[in-house]
Amino acid sequence: MDTDRKENTEPNGNTIGLDVGLKEYYTDSNGTTVENPRFLRKGEKIIKRAQRRVSRKVKGSNNRGKARQILGKRHLKISRQRSYHAIKLARCVISSNDVVVYEDLRIKNMVKNHCLAKSINDASWYQFRVWLEYFGKVFERVTVAVNPQYTSQECSSCSVIVKKTLSTRTQVCKCGCF
Repeated sequence: MDTDRKENTEPNGNTIGLDVGLKEYYTDSNGTTVENPRFLRKGEKIIKRAQRRVSRKVKGSNNRGKARQILGKRHLKISRQRSYHAIKLARCVISSNDVVVYEDLRIKNMVKNHCLAKSINDASWYQFRVWLEYFGKVFERVTVAVNPQYTSQECSSCSVIVKKTLSTRTQVCKCGCF
């Protein structure tokens, strides 16, 4: 069965650009930031305890099976929290803007960095992107994925590339734009 879901909304003429991050979930071009909820980091203690209970039980026993069920429910809760959060934010962004531009990040490659992999997976950027595209089709809004190369170095007014280090947070261009 194939259904096409469409919702009719009035265009409002707003355009927005999104930049996802680990410190803030995303920062838009208007300067609005949404904090990263870090669901896995908050639930780690409970998962750790449930995992210890599983490992203490005898393999093949009914008690181990019950402990595995509890551990699975803990992981499922965190997974659903991430999913609901991504859905809520994506719907809000799409419904309030006509054009949404975001970075086309290669998350699969970013996760190969073992120092940041847990935090990147916990942020669930890919899930957020998938829901942005879905709601873009539902609300008939334009979503554009931009190549992330040089997006942080290019001046927004004169398009000159200003080289900077990773620790530099603000950019000062020759044209006077910040």
